[in-house]
Amino acid sequence: MVLSKKKARKKKLIILEESKDITGINLLLIRDDFSAKSTLGKLFLNGEMFCDTLELPWLDNQRSISCIPEGEYNVRLRTAKESATRDYLHLLVQDVEGRSYILVHIGNYPKDTKGCILVGQSRQQDSVYNSRLAMELLIKEVLNLGGTNINLIIKNK
Repeated sequence: MVLSKKKARKKKLIILEESKDITGINLLLIRDDFSAKSTLGKLFLNGEMFCDTLELPWLDNQRSISCIPEGEYNVRLRTAKESATRDYLHLLVQDVEGRSYILVHIGNYPKDTKGCILVGQSRQQDSVYNSRLAMELLIKEVLNLGGTNINLIIKNK
């Protein structure tokens, strides 16, 4: 049985939509630059480099002064109504051992985070830039991909 081009395209779109729901949204954070003040990395979205990241240095997962451990985490969208400090849609990293309210949010310098992950469109030592735009683009893409079933893997290079 030979499908017309239109029917074949429609079938392909249905398969793509179904596979999107199965695989979810995959975020991979590769940390690649470590200093006494910060940890810089690159965030990949479904296999494509998306933006730069800034976190605090590794200090044994201590609350408010350390980045979180390498590992795999579930993530969800978090609204401004759920937050006392963020007036925009952002991401909440869930089930971090010994920690809570680890967010992916706007910020440029280590002073802007208390253990969360900051995003930016470029970076230099101990800083990321154009963070607001990077966050807006990340949230837009997460929403375009369905906004649910978000998985984050963090690895050190």
